[in-house]
Parts: sequence; C-alpha cells; structure tokens
Amino acid sequence: MSEALVATEVPGAAVPGVSGARQFWRRLRAQRAAMVAAAVVALLVLVALAAPLLAAIEGQDPTTYHPSLIDSARGGVPIGSFGGADADHWLGVEPQTGRDLFARLVYGARVSLGVALGATAVQVLLGVVVGVAAALGNRWVDQLLSRITDIIAAMPLMIMALALLAVVPSSFPRPVLVALIIGFVAWGAIGKIARAQTLTLKELDYVAAARLSGWGTLRIARRELLPGLAAPVITYAALMVPANITIEAALSFLGVGVKPPTPSWGQMLSTADVWYQAAPQYLLLPAAALFVTVLALTVLGDGIRTALDPRAASRLRVGTGRRQESKADESKAGKEGTV
Repeated sequence: MSEALVATEVPGAAVPGVSGARQFWRRLRAQRAAMVAAAVVALLVLVALAAPLLAAIEGQDPTTYHPSLIDSARGGVPIGSFGGADADHWLGVEPQTGRDLFARLVYGARVSLGVALGATAVQVLLGVVVGVAAALGNRWVDQLLSRITDIIAAMPLMIMALALLAVVPSSFPRPVLVALIIGFVAWGAIGKIARAQTLTLKELDYVAAARLSGWGTLRIARRELLPGLAAPVITYAALMVPANITIEAALSFLGVGVKPPTPSWGQMLSTADVWYQAAPQYLLLPAAALFVTVLALTVLGDGIRTALDPRAASRLRVGTGRRQESKADESKAGKEGTV
C-alpha cells in the first residue's frame, strides 16, 4: 500500500517496485547519450575487474622495471617510436623506469574506480543515516545533527584530505585510506538532501497511517521512508562518483594519494608533466582515461537523474531530448490550433 502511495503522491521520488523499475529503464533507454555512457562505464568496470587477465595476455605487470628499454644517456626516454610501443609493450613504457604503460593503465582503472565507488558508498551511508536521524529526532537531536552536517558540508575537502593523509602512517593501505577520508569528509551534501526529503515524506498520509498503527520509528524509516529516498540518493550518488574520481586523481597528483608502486592515473600524471615533449603518450594516456571516465559517469548520472524524475529536464542537452521536446511542442501547438 505504501509503495503505491509513494508513486501517486510523490511522482519521480521513488522506484516503487517492478512497474517503477520498468518505467525507469524505459526512460533511461530513451536517452541515447546516457546509454552510450552506460556502455562506456560498463567497459571501464570490465577492464578494471579484468586488469590481471589483460596484463597477463600482454605478458607484463605494472611494477616490473625494464631498464633495457630506456635510453639513460637521454635522461631515461623510452627507446623506439611511440614511447617504445611494440608487440610486447602495447602502449609503450614509462620514462626512467621502463614499466609497462598498458598494465599500469588497466590497474590504475581499478584504483580510480574502486576509490570513487568506496568513497561514494561511505558518503551515502553516513549522509542517509545522519539525515534521516535528524529529520525523525526531536528538536535537540535535529539541531545537533544539522549543525554537524553544516560543519561537514562547509569543510574544504582538499585541505582536510591533505591534512589527514599526511598524518596517517604509510603502512595503512593507501587506496582504502583515500576512499575513507573522502567519504568521511564529504558526506554533508547528501546528508542535507536526506534530511530535507525525509521531512517531506514523513508528513504524507501513509507515514501517518503507519505511525497510528503502532509502528516504531526504525520500522517506519526502513519500510516507508527509505524507499522514498531512493531516487534523490541514487541520483546524487551517481553524480558523486565522477567527482570522487577527480578528487582521488588530484590527491595522487599532489603526492599524498595512492603511493608508488601502486598504479594510479593521478599519480601517473604527477610524474608525466616533465615528459610531455619527449614522451607525450605518458601524459596523454592517463589524462584521456580520466577524461573519458569522468565524462561517461557524468552523462550517465544526469541520465539517471532525468529517468528517476521525468519532470526535471536534463542539464546536458544531448541525445534525444531536443527531438522529444520539439515533438511535444509541435503536438501541443497542433492541439491548440484545432481548438
């Protein structure tokens, strides 16, 4: 009963079961750009998961040095054209170290996507728990949790992350540490969204009916409120993933993120700035991987937002949106002309 009420009273605010999932999938498929982005994201995830297999097929690994493939007389420039690319090293090798670029790129996808998804999971968990608790608590609980959320949201993420990463011992697994720090420092925005949406949902009739029937607060939150939070939380989480990838790359670029020899796209960029003339592929390959990943995730996140809430127009005017809008305008104009 409550799911049906969510669907009728708060359109686009939840995915209320099988029919709602089908509607969401139909709306998402209508956006060609989002589907292309989803295919790119799926391919990136597959590459990240199959990184050991791909590196084994090439016959290389991301940490082995190949000093014979670099010209020490020229400062460590790879020997051969295109950065030393050949049948054994498909994308060439790194300057100075001779490590295989293809192996480091595919393993770097693991780090970038893993850190971003882990940080997003922490952000969603903390934000939803604190936001729902603030909305359902008494006035003092709401004031306390809301002020904590405001403080977290106002914190400068990069400065806090730099400070925390600098004091944690290097023995702690760095990718896990980066994901945890980003998640713990940047959950304020989703906490505000969860609180605002919960305040709206708890005034609806089906929540009042559940309260009158004797349900406890935890049961109401789990059975009645969390389904209503699905759409805004999923939407915001989809847009946080590319932002977290960028943050991880920036931290690794600054030298406080993922440490060598663990491969990371941001770390590769941090050491590639002096090689862009002698070995341009060393700079262009991780930069292109970051650009494609962030662009695909951003377009997919916008498509998910539009599919979950069809009343909100897409911010990215790509795909079939313009044609659909023009057809709707023509249909509306035709109806007005016949009246």
